[in-house]
Amino acid sequence: MRMKTWLMAGVMSAAMAAGAVSAQAVTFKYAFQGDLNALDPYTLNETFSYGTLSNVYEPLVRRDKDLKIVPALAERWETPEPNRWRVYLRKGVKFSGGEDFTADDVLFSFERVLAPGSQMSQRLAKGLKVVKIDDHTLDFITVQPTPTLMAEWDGWFMLSKKWAEANGAQKPQPATGKELNSFALKANGTGPFMIVSHEPGVKTVFKANPGWWGKKEHNLDEVIFTTIKQDATRVAALLSGEVDMIEPVPVQDMKRVADSPNTKLMTGPETRIIHLFFDQKRDELLYSNVKGKNPFKDPRVRKAFYQAIDIEAIKTKVMRNLATPVPILIAPSLFSRSGELSRWPYDPEGAKKLLAEAGYPNGFEVTMHCPNDRYVNDEQICQAATSMLARIGVKINLQAQPKAQFFGRAGASGGFDTSFGMLGWNPSSLDSHNIFINIIGCRDEKGVGGPFNYGGYCNPKVDGFGAKIMVETDPAKRDQMILEGFKIVNDETGFIPLHQQSLAWGVSKKVEMVQRPDDQILFYWTTKKE
Repeated sequence: MRMKTWLMAGVMSAAMAAGAVSAQAVTFKYAFQGDLNALDPYTLNETFSYGTLSNVYEPLVRRDKDLKIVPALAERWETPEPNRWRVYLRKGVKFSGGEDFTADDVLFSFERVLAPGSQMSQRLAKGLKVVKIDDHTLDFITVQPTPTLMAEWDGWFMLSKKWAEANGAQKPQPATGKELNSFALKANGTGPFMIVSHEPGVKTVFKANPGWWGKKEHNLDEVIFTTIKQDATRVAALLSGEVDMIEPVPVQDMKRVADSPNTKLMTGPETRIIHLFFDQKRDELLYSNVKGKNPFKDPRVRKAFYQAIDIEAIKTKVMRNLATPVPILIAPSLFSRSGELSRWPYDPEGAKKLLAEAGYPNGFEVTMHCPNDRYVNDEQICQAATSMLARIGVKINLQAQPKAQFFGRAGASGGFDTSFGMLGWNPSSLDSHNIFINIIGCRDEKGVGGPFNYGGYCNPKVDGFGAKIMVETDPAKRDQMILEGFKIVNDETGFIPLHQQSLAWGVSKKVEMVQRPDDQILFYWTTKKE
């Protein structure tokens, strides 16, 4: 009896201990070099921002761990006609605020994403119409057959019409706004997490959504995001256990993170390309000592800048070989014929001759704007380019600034408020068409077309390819148009492609995460051992 009592007591103690462990809240803490500002999912078409918000808001379709399109709020779809996609919504889904998700929310989200201030309008095909069939069925009608229709929808999140109207959020919070509207500090999605507090640029706290409709693949109760801009501080926070994950790991600290007994380094190729752009649209540069004309309208000047930059030195010294130089604005793995194009060679003497031919034998002065908290070693890359351009007589006044101010320079009229700058781009559709409509497409005075073509490059023939490749169903014809478009841009030196950067996440060994090449930090596939 005494032995039985002891055994029973041991079983009860073990059960109590197990219960205590399971009841303990699991908190995942991570840090990024940049800020999370507006919680409006249409404000900023930037991977970190919409990737973070994808834990809270959901699209009709999303990408799985292998980046394949799979059902989300749309459980299935069909094409009864070449120009008509019938989408069937998932039933029984609720927003975290308690509202039912219906077709009315899709119609509202469709109108809102196209409204002024939204940076997500390019995710929808031009001329697209949406017709409600019933509360859970809609038809998406295209101008012509569009096989790539859903390729961009992973970042088009659904908002609650009732909630938006109650909170004055009928229109998007523009990225150019100096102050955030009150609704941009709140969130109400259908996703696996909810935001319980938000201090822009400081800290955001998430908690698991107990009413989420999906299959739970995480064990997190709470997530805390903190902005840590300083590289050394961010690494120290990871190594001390203050946070469970950081991004990016500075290249100089990668070995240290990898060798730590408590952390691991997760690396891999990213689908983002870093490039430099020129203001080719204005008749006079905003920030230059050249008055009355724009040097960047001359392709010889643009090519001189290109050939003055030693991309191999940036690769080895700045990026420590964690970057792959590229000839075009898309990762080589995403376009099968990218190998048919090549970079202009590094040739500073040739660059000087080009400047002299263009009428600038002594160079000139211009300001360069770069982010300093968005891409891997972004400011250091711009510093390196500044030194290299000085060798051909060009004086660069570098202004590196936080991404909120940097992206805030993008205006709807006249393009980007700069003369020369850096941008990184990750094509959300994983297709060249995304580059044609967002980066190299012509941008008019109202900002329509090429919304991230900050320099205003424009070639009507290239612009025309954007519409054609979206609807072309013959892969060979489509690839030929893509190749021809990229070749024209390269021949004209419309941009300076630099490199495909590598992902570098520092993660606690207690944590298991999914690292996709599109660089989204997704809590709903994250588990942590306490």
